[in-house]
Amino acid sequence: MSTLTLKRRFAADPETVFDFVTKPENLVKWWGIVGATLPEHNLDFTKPGPWYCVMISPMSGRLKVSGEVTAYDRPNSVEFTWAWHDEYDQPGRETLVRFEVTPDGPDASEFCLYHSGLENEESVAQHKIGWISTLSKLEQII
Repeated sequence: MSTLTLKRRFAADPETVFDFVTKPENLVKWWGIVGATLPEHNLDFTKPGPWYCVMISPMSGRLKVSGEVTAYDRPNSVEFTWAWHDEYDQPGRETLVRFEVTPDGPDASEFCLYHSGLENEESVAQHKIGWISTLSKLEQII
């Protein structure tokens, strides 16, 4: 199994960054690759429980991903499972995503994204493209 790790530094305190990566009203502003829309979703990483989202992408068409929030420690970390759905809306192989936020100087934070349990390096590379695109949207609004 392989893990993808991405880090970003934000000029905002950890509480602000954590709210942007967990609260539904903020997630919908940046979730999904550039150009994607979210016609259906239950994006809420503020408490344990199920989540899902349908993304419509000009390049990939309709994509659905879902999972379960398994750990929540405000303002430090949130962890959730991740499974892509097939054309019959059946979730596939489950992986694990963890967001960590730590202070990085006065009024700044480091954000780390870990996506583990990926099947191989090809899967890491594909998820890396998606997460980099998604995080570029987050960088524009924090």
